[in-house]
Amino acid sequence: MYFLNYKRSIQPLVAVIFIATLVSCDSQSNTTLVNLDDQLTDKERLSLEQSKQQASRTNQNTFFFGFDLRASPQEDSRQYQPFLRYLENSTGYKFELRFTPKNSSIIDELGTGKIHFAALGAVSYIQGHEKYGIINIASGLNKFNKAKYQSMIVTAANSPINNMRQLKNKRFAFGSIDSTQGHLIPRIILRDHNIKLKDFAAYKYTGSHQNCAEAVISSRFDACGMQDTMAIAMKEQGLLNILHTSKYYPSSGIAANQNIPNDIIQNVKQALLNFDPNGKYKDKLYHWSKTEMPNGFSETENEYYIEMKESLAELNLLETQ
Repeated sequence: MYFLNYKRSIQPLVAVIFIATLVSCDSQSNTTLVNLDDQLTDKERLSLEQSKQQASRTNQNTFFFGFDLRASPQEDSRQYQPFLRYLENSTGYKFELRFTPKNSSIIDELGTGKIHFAALGAVSYIQGHEKYGIINIASGLNKFNKAKYQSMIVTAANSPINNMRQLKNKRFAFGSIDSTQGHLIPRIILRDHNIKLKDFAAYKYTGSHQNCAEAVISSRFDACGMQDTMAIAMKEQGLLNILHTSKYYPSSGIAANQNIPNDIIQNVKQALLNFDPNGKYKDKLYHWSKTEMPNGFSETENEYYIEMKESLAELNLLETQ
């Protein structure tokens, strides 16, 4: 009934807007354009304000969700869309997937409130927390139910490189500059083997783990640092060799803008902790086992980030790039 009354109440307003649109769209006319609001009656103006308020009420429980690019935009989207439907069913909120514009970063998007929640690697979380105070609300669980993961240095399947020392004077590819597994952990590995960026013949940030791997497979680069799950899968396919495996570091998780009301954060957090990708929701997901949180989520242990934060500072990577 409310919807029917609301629809009738805006019909006169729609007619006024339609007539004004016809006049304004005549590019050959000399008619002077006027402020539409000046032509509305008090009743129509009230109806317009009510429609704005209704739109605000409709959108107040809609949240934008972003993510660190891992594979391709298309593949990542296919993985996250069913996951967002799960969150909608569990919380009653509406979630929409948002891609990070090329002239921005997911840290800035989340920190400034252009998106409300995001799947982030540990580096992005630490940088975002330092700069904007973003909140990590849950950590991803790997296939062993641990909230940690590794990075791997890989070469092509037919590469003659068989140890880390041979990487000097070679071409090295990273994933995204903001990526934990695609940049920071590989940098730590290189540091521990006394290899600096200036020691490479060339290096490049390719934007994603998949791009990084393809740069090596295509022989455009000699090695790259990338996510463990994808590296293992590509090794099993005969596409890559794994040259070095890092120790474990804090895994990716779900973070929130600091201005999201606490009751909403707690509702989303509980839905994440209840998420069982291997249970009744399994058939509705898309390749979730290939994500960085294949077994769902756990509580975040902030002390796990201390060592990583120290490494970021040592490599002058604490500030967002």
